[in-house]
Amino acid sequence: MLSGWFARAHALFTICITFIFFLPLYLVLVNIFKDNKLVMANPLSFPTHFTLENLKGVLLRPDHLILTSMWNSVVITVISIVVVIVSSSMVAYYLVRNDSKKTRLLLIFFLFGLMVPTSIILIPIVKVLIAVHLMSTKTGLILFYMGYYVPFGIFMYSGFIRTIPRELDEAAAIDGSSPLRTFWTIIFPLLGPCTSSVIIFISLWVWNDFLNPLIIIGPIKGTTITAGIYRVIGQFSVNWGQMFSMMFIASLPIIVLYLALQRQFVEGITSGSLKG
Repeated sequence: MLSGWFARAHALFTICITFIFFLPLYLVLVNIFKDNKLVMANPLSFPTHFTLENLKGVLLRPDHLILTSMWNSVVITVISIVVVIVSSSMVAYYLVRNDSKKTRLLLIFFLFGLMVPTSIILIPIVKVLIAVHLMSTKTGLILFYMGYYVPFGIFMYSGFIRTIPRELDEAAAIDGSSPLRTFWTIIFPLLGPCTSSVIIFISLWVWNDFLNPLIIIGPIKGTTITAGIYRVIGQFSVNWGQMFSMMFIASLPIIVLYLALQRQFVEGITSGSLKG
């Protein structure tokens, strides 16, 4: 009897959690196809008369806000991911394969970077970017993401590299391969699941970041997709239909990326947690 009660409670809890997570998605989907007045009157209601004016209004804006914002976010996200993957995987490989007291302390030092919120270091970062003349540039924002997310990449890759036998490195060394060539030709191809996990996490964080692009790039030099959604909000009124439409369009690339890398993502998280 107790097990039956627990099963019913578990099912009820699962339904409640599912409803909580599904509600924002439902709000976005139903309000895309409703007139702005109907959205303001009853945002939870299902649309009785479907309209595509909200999507047209977003895609055909005279300032091309959605296209510009999307392009900026794609460029910043892709470059940030590439830089983080290359740098963090190489550092993790060195730390794991050269296991010593010094490298363990260095790994702990990098892991401390995971504990610092971006809001705490934002002012020092801005001062550094101003000093090196990279403030209000995409390069400055990418360097910020590199410095902040490399510790996470090192954490992920170090746990996964420990699952790869050292005999592969030794066999490559006997054949005359340098450590750098061994890493890129033998070790890195085996890190596919972990790389997929890093890609999904970093892309999600960079794509959804709002405060740092708003401060570092600013509205004059261009805007990312999250700041673009913020610009849809007017000073005295808000076109909620267009705002929900832009939110929907902004979420599509991340959803597609996750669906494409879902299997490798789960495998990478599991493997890294076993030996990390």
